[in-house]
Formats: sequence, structure tokens, C-alpha cells
Amino acid sequence: MKVVFLTGTRADYGKLKPLMQVCEKDDSIENYVYVIGMHLLREYGYTFRDIKADGYANIYIPENYKPDCKMELVLAETIVAFSKFVCEVKPDLIVVHGDRVEPLAGAIVGVMNNTKVAHIEGGEITGTVDEFIRHAVTKLSNLHFVSNNEAKFRLLQLGERPEDIYVFGSPDIDIMLSDTLPEIQEVKKELCIGFKKYAILIYHSVTTSTNLEYEAGQLIQAVEASGCNYIVVRPNNDQGSEIIRSALKRLESNKRFLFFDSVPFEKFLTLLKNAEFIIGNSSAGVREACVYGVPAIDVGTRQHNRYNPDAIRNIQHCKENTDEILRCIRQTGSHRVHSRYFGDGHSAEQFISAIKRANRVSFQKTFVESAETSDAIMNYINEVCF
Repeated sequence: MKVVFLTGTRADYGKLKPLMQVCEKDDSIENYVYVIGMHLLREYGYTFRDIKADGYANIYIPENYKPDCKMELVLAETIVAFSKFVCEVKPDLIVVHGDRVEPLAGAIVGVMNNTKVAHIEGGEITGTVDEFIRHAVTKLSNLHFVSNNEAKFRLLQLGERPEDIYVFGSPDIDIMLSDTLPEIQEVKKELCIGFKKYAILIYHSVTTSTNLEYEAGQLIQAVEASGCNYIVVRPNNDQGSEIIRSALKRLESNKRFLFFDSVPFEKFLTLLKNAEFIIGNSSAGVREACVYGVPAIDVGTRQHNRYNPDAIRNIQHCKENTDEILRCIRQTGSHRVHSRYFGDGHSAEQFISAIKRANRVSFQKTFVESAETSDAIMNYINEVCF
């Protein structure tokens, strides 16, 4: 069985890595890792090198790939490059993650080449263009691996077959709860971090916002006034990221702020586990932080509706307003609460078992009507047609 994992960002690689590793070790699977997108950009840390260091036998990086900051052009370039690869390798299954243009490209190529697609962490909702993309990838996919039952219910609303949906948690929790993470002193030494105590700041552009410069400025004023030390991971390459990067330059001369283009996944987890809090709008604040019980401050709309406040209580939400953000920073001590809302660390074993049964899944999809929809359609037919 030939399985191809497509990874375009440091974030999705962290999610896919446990699944890649379990496939790499299985003698019945010929595993391929296709690397594209942010991984190939110098300004984002050339993270393809981290993937190479993990020792996969079959790693492919496209030649003549011309990355761009405009999302539709990234989509087009990825389709062109990945299509050539799929036609050459002829995989049985393409595995994509999440809600960015690279997984959308991978799913489109799969559909057009009669190749089944497995989608990791579909069925979630956010406040940006990511939600459009995520649901589109769901409809282009044949197998679905979701983080919880809420996500499963949304996929059922989208007309997916129940037997094609697997609730297996967030796969990165497999690594988070393992005993393989480096010690904090080791990470601090390697990354030259001198802070005894620190918070983590990650703020990405919101592609639907028309006031990014102001919103970023409010956050920067707050963290600057807070008096805390910060490890800052610069934003990804979403449209508008150059505005965020420009705004962050105000902090680069401040000794309380230490900047990184990227941090290898396991090292980032160790830093997160030992942080006083995480602030910004990264999914790490609403996903990984709750596993460790690290207080999180979710700023703005990027993660809108991504989490259930009744199930995850380590998060405070606020608008891009300096006073609100400072208030949340002062209250972080009361939000150190653990949660297993996104899984228990056994995703990889469920994944490998499910994909080995993928040949039973029909490539041709059928929309599954809910009982309410079926009744409404029949009522319409009876009223209008007869």
C-alpha cells in the first residue's frame, strides 16, 4: 500500500508526524512524505531540514517550486507540482491535514486522479477563510479522522458517511504525552534562552481582517507593557503576514523578547509545557495548551468557535484591545486547567488500523441525507410535482 503525506507548514507537520512515523515502521506500507509550502522558505526557517532529519526513506521536494504569499497562487503552484508527483508514484492514499491551501491542493489532485484522500482534523470551525477551505477538503476526502465527536457531528451535517469517520483525537497528543520530549534545560541551552520564566507569543494574520496593523499594534502594546518575558515565534505565510512581521519589529530591540522564525516541534512542546502562558491567535493556544493545562489568551477572531469553553477552561478570549489583553495577562494564574477534549495520545494506532481497511471505502462518494432533509425533500416533491 502506497501512502503519501502532504505537508506544507511547520504546524501540520507536527500533527502528521506521529502518523508518518507509524506508517514508516509498517512493512506493509510504502510511505512517502511530500514537502512543500512554508517548509521551503528561508524566512520561515527552512523547516524541510527538520523533516529530513527525522529520517524518512522517501522524502520528495518539488523542483522549480515558486512560493508566493497570495493564497490562490500557492494553491495553483501546489496543484501543478503535486499532480506530477502523484502521476509518477500512483499512491493508494493521500493524507492531508487541516485547513490551508496545501491540503486543498492535495485533495483536488487526489479526486482528479481517482486516488482516495484521508483528511485529518476536519469538521472544526474558525473565524477566517480557513473554515471554507477545511469544509471543502472534507467534501473532497474519502476518509475522515477527527479530533472529537463535535467535529464528527459536523461532518455528518455535511453529508459524510458515518462509517468513514474516525474519532481519534489530535495526533500530536501522541508526542505530547510521550516520554521522548527533550528536557527544558536542554532546549533552553540549545536555543540560547536565558529567561527563567517566560510566555509564548504567536500571532498570525487574519485573512478576513481589514485592520491588521491596528490589531497587531494593540497586542504589541499590551505585551510590551506587561513586564513579562516572551518567546516569539514569527507568523506563518498567510496573506497579510508581512504586516504582522513589520509590527513585531518594534519589539526586536527589547531584551524581554526573543524571536524565532520556527522552533522544531518537540522543542516547541517542551517550551509550551513549561511556559507561564501562551498568547496570540495560534491553534497551539486552543489545542496543545489545554493538554498541558497551560493558560492561554486567545486574541481576536482567528480561532472563533474553535473550542468549547465548557470543555476547555484554560483559555481566556479577548478582542485586540490593549486594556483587555493586559487584564487577561494578569488573570492567567487562575486558568491552569488540563483537558482531554482533543484526545488521549493513541491516535497513531487507530489511524494505521483504519487506513489498512481503506480498500473497503468506495472512491465514489454519496451524500448522506439526514432524516429531516429526506422528509423535507419528499414533502417538496409531493407538494410541487403532484
